[in-house]
Amino acid sequence: MKKKLNEIIACDYDLDISGVVDDSRLVKEGYLFVATKGYYVDHFDYIEDAIKHGAVAVISDRACSFPICSIVVENSINEVYLNCCEKFYGVRPENFSLIGITGTDGKTTTASIVQQLLNSFISTAYIGTNGLFVNDKTYPVHNTTPCVSELYQSFSIIQKNNCKDVAMEVSSEASLHHRVDHLKFDIIGYTNITEDHLNIHKTIDNYRKCKLDISKQIADDGVIFINGDDEICKHVKGRHVYSYGFSPDNDYVICNVKKLSNFVNFHIKCKDDEYCIDSPFLGTYNIYNVTLAFLICLFKHIDSEILIAKIKSLKPVYGRRERLDFGQEYDIILDYAHTINGVRNILESVSNYKRIITVTGAAGGRDKAKRPKIGKMVLEKSDLVIFTMDDPRYENVDSIIDDLVGDCSIPYMRIFNRAEAIKKALSMADKDSVVLILGKGRDSYMAIENHRVEYSDYDVVETYFKEIS
Repeated sequence: MKKKLNEIIACDYDLDISGVVDDSRLVKEGYLFVATKGYYVDHFDYIEDAIKHGAVAVISDRACSFPICSIVVENSINEVYLNCCEKFYGVRPENFSLIGITGTDGKTTTASIVQQLLNSFISTAYIGTNGLFVNDKTYPVHNTTPCVSELYQSFSIIQKNNCKDVAMEVSSEASLHHRVDHLKFDIIGYTNITEDHLNIHKTIDNYRKCKLDISKQIADDGVIFINGDDEICKHVKGRHVYSYGFSPDNDYVICNVKKLSNFVNFHIKCKDDEYCIDSPFLGTYNIYNVTLAFLICLFKHIDSEILIAKIKSLKPVYGRRERLDFGQEYDIILDYAHTINGVRNILESVSNYKRIITVTGAAGGRDKAKRPKIGKMVLEKSDLVIFTMDDPRYENVDSIIDDLVGDCSIPYMRIFNRAEAIKKALSMADKDSVVLILGKGRDSYMAIENHRVEYSDYDVVETYFKEIS
């Protein structure tokens, strides 16, 4: 894809541009580099690095002298960047019907369920941790909520697929870095607000503020659904805010829960209406997720009885309490859980098993305070724990595991290599066991130092059973 520079921004340069970014690390030959001002960095300082990577033009908000086409603007450089992305990719966000799912846990599951349900009636795309899904095609994305240029690129793909409805995850980082300031959502759904990303937000109050600020992106006639059982969610403000949860003072009350081996049955009550749901997504936390997805689809004017029938046959969400079946006599569950609340939820959901074997770690360069809390919880609620690596980045894996173990005296295993740790857990399982593999879900890489090394928990499990067959 190419466009002329003077088609992207008013100037005299008739120059081919093959991409627009504001991160010098993403620059390729023929790109336009826009020196925006980020939360932590001023990208003006990276213009020379962008040129080394192949940038052929630069836009900045101050005078500069570089050996490529240079444009200086007086308007907000960040606004200019948005306009350039819009022109380059030929999309306008207001032409899409956007559904934003935010919260500490459950974003991927809820947004994926919304996309599955709506896609049965109207072509609907998904943008989030698991990538970009549209019309049975999958494209990779680099963040839960992509950076501005990647987001516009995603919108252009969605537009080319003649799709207008989009269910997307909205992270606290996206709010912090103003990635969604230019978007208006028709529906916003809050799963919960607990604690995460304190390495970025520094304080829990900063984190909560970023989450709550996402509600400001609602369209004038849009609706917001909040988890009314979550104390922080109750601070969400808006013209049309509806609550859901188990507490009887919610607008939509979850009740009459029956948990069976392969599905859960529950009711949702609202005034004179009552909906009976059979869901294949197990665990109390998934009752919240399915309820939110159901309500969102109701407000998209989908018939409730048809929705209820569709929920029964929902497909699993990759890497979210995903049961892996390779013909083994025990259960294997792959899950992305890495927050305190997320780990607690997945452990509680498997409490019926006679033996729980857990493989987990903690990401390097992230919130260290939660490590001993998660480690203690996993050790107390599992019969065997194997601590291993999980995106160590620049941290020493042994030190990370030391943080997880803390002062607990419960026996555990320490296997540095994650693939070997998983294989060891599988070799020790019997018919009464469940093997929990936590932290990475369906990630396709391991973050080591500043590199993304190809790696997949799923592939490790698949390879193990091929080797022993």
